[in-house]
Amino acid sequence: MEKYGIHLLALSHVYSVPQLKQRCTRGLAKRVSVENVVDMLQLARLCDAPDLYLKCIKLLSNNFKTVEKTEGWKFLENHDPNLELEILQFIDETETRKKNIRRHRQEQSLYVQLSEAMDCLEHICSEGCTSVGPYDMDTSKHKGPCSKFSTCQGIQLLIKHFGTCKKRVNGGCLRCKRMWQLFKLHSSICDQPDECRVPLCRQFKLKAQQDRRGNDARWRLLVRKVVSARAMSSLSLPKRKREEEPRMAMHNLAI
Repeated sequence: MEKYGIHLLALSHVYSVPQLKQRCTRGLAKRVSVENVVDMLQLARLCDAPDLYLKCIKLLSNNFKTVEKTEGWKFLENHDPNLELEILQFIDETETRKKNIRRHRQEQSLYVQLSEAMDCLEHICSEGCTSVGPYDMDTSKHKGPCSKFSTCQGIQLLIKHFGTCKKRVNGGCLRCKRMWQLFKLHSSICDQPDECRVPLCRQFKLKAQQDRRGNDARWRLLVRKVVSARAMSSLSLPKRKREEEPRMAMHNLAI
């Protein structure tokens, strides 16, 4: 294979010897390097060997800066512009896919964070947490750190600020705007507004019903994504824990 692999692949292709062609393809794939990848790629293309072609073009794509300096690439630039264009298009498409995957993961992370923030908001307003809770909660009773939700402390600080801020009346406080967004997001998710203890839940529901234009397409998409993230988080929990968990809501828009 070391000495005659390339020749045997060409012959097995020309004379249609599939078993030999398969063995040559596997053997040559193990010997692909930065120095010979261009030659191997051309051979795989000519001999219709897709497995070898894919191995070569992936290696070339991952090491393009190095391959670009080789004699094989310089020969390719001068004698096979079609293959050069094919390779460059593959590299461009690969980078585009990677960027899309990264963006998708970042978006999913945001939706998961918003879902968790919604859970914290419901938990704080219905059960109470370390320093913030419903009006009928016994605030004198000492509570240790909340082990249930990692973001509860941040939501509690935001609620405290919202309750005392002087700028929020005029819409001049960024932190208060975030709190309004959290309340609105919760209301868009909540399916029990009459029993819900989260402030402004019913008011936002009524306002949304009266003004359909207020629920623009981007907001509706955000709501759907957060609901989906909440459902996926719930499914990832063990069955018993899912049954014990309170109904989950949505997460934090800009935290």
